[in-house]
Amino acid sequence: MFQENLFQGQVALVTGGGSGIGYAIAEQLLKLGASVYIASRKEERIRQSVEALRAWGACDGAVCDIRQREDLQKLAAHIQERQGRLDILVNNAGGQFPSPAEDISEKGWQAVINNNLHGTWNATQTMAQTFFIPQKSGCIVNIIVNIYRGVPGMAHTGAARAGVDNLTKSLAVEWSKYHIRVNAVAPGIIQSSGLDNYPPALLQGLADKIPAKRLGSVQEVAWPVVFLASPMAAYITGETLYVDGGSKLWGDFFPL
Repeated sequence: MFQENLFQGQVALVTGGGSGIGYAIAEQLLKLGASVYIASRKEERIRQSVEALRAWGACDGAVCDIRQREDLQKLAAHIQERQGRLDILVNNAGGQFPSPAEDISEKGWQAVINNNLHGTWNATQTMAQTFFIPQKSGCIVNIIVNIYRGVPGMAHTGAARAGVDNLTKSLAVEWSKYHIRVNAVAPGIIQSSGLDNYPPALLQGLADKIPAKRLGSVQEVAWPVVFLASPMAAYITGETLYVDGGSKLWGDFFPL
């Protein structure tokens, strides 16, 4: 489907690109000719991932906490110095934990909101101000979660990701005058390193609650991201594409 060198000459940034879905997205972009930067809070993870990803193309990485605007400004300055441009931003960094709503602490709520909502906004505005708006071109893809029927069992991330979903729509309209496209991908339950922090009992039998009767793969999220970032999606903006095996329409979430 994707032509070789589809992103030749383009520069992409994938936050949370050191593992899981973000790593798969970075790999696909590299295979299609992009120069890719990945960002993560963990230095060792970045080092190992960059080393592995360089088998596919020009890859660099940086330790960056998207909750800290200064970190993002330093990263933007680094990309500006090295590349002089940025064409694609994939806001993949984020995290959450399962919990009944009544048991979520103030600290836990703030941590998830700061990471998933505020962090996404920090990265988006910083890269837009530095690159996309002056260039009058750019593509942003936000990775959220399946929020279609709420996120029972993880109300904090449901609230944060719904905010990003609405931000996607708002920015798609506001920034269309700069020729910036903004879309989102909403994965369902994906078999990735992101599940490592979940209790095994919570994951048992989940596939049976999905219409497709299986979990998704990280590649099945990466491919739609590549499509939305490509010229094939040049007339698509403000959309959220669900990649969930039909879960937004039917099935249970985590046992409550």
